[in-house]
Amino acid sequence: MKQKIVIKVPMHSEKAKSKAMTIAVAMEGVSSVIVGKDNDQLEVIGEGVDSVCLAKSLRKKFCFADIVTVQQVKPPEPKPETPPPCPPRCDYPPPCMAIWHEFPVYDWGPLNWAFM
Repeated sequence: MKQKIVIKVPMHSEKAKSKAMTIAVAMEGVSSVIVGKDNDQLEVIGEGVDSVCLAKSLRKKFCFADIVTVQQVKPPEPKPETPPPCPPRCDYPPPCMAIWHEFPVYDWGPLNWAFM
């Protein structure tokens, strides 16, 4: 299980910051190292990291290293998937009815037209 370890280390220069990060990264199981606020905290995130061993390694180089917190990192909870909204209902009026008119047809017989 991943854990987040915050260690207070006096880092007054860029060289000291890079040394502290190098020591932290060299530990087994470390996945990321972040320098905290005011360059005096080191946040180490990893799986199976020994916080006491890490603090001892930092004390050898900096003479002062204090463990502030050790927390378990919880994986982000997946958001429940909401179904996509239904498309709006489109009610069209019914089509117009075809009107049929009946006309009487008068048959005058066959028309004989002569063409010339």
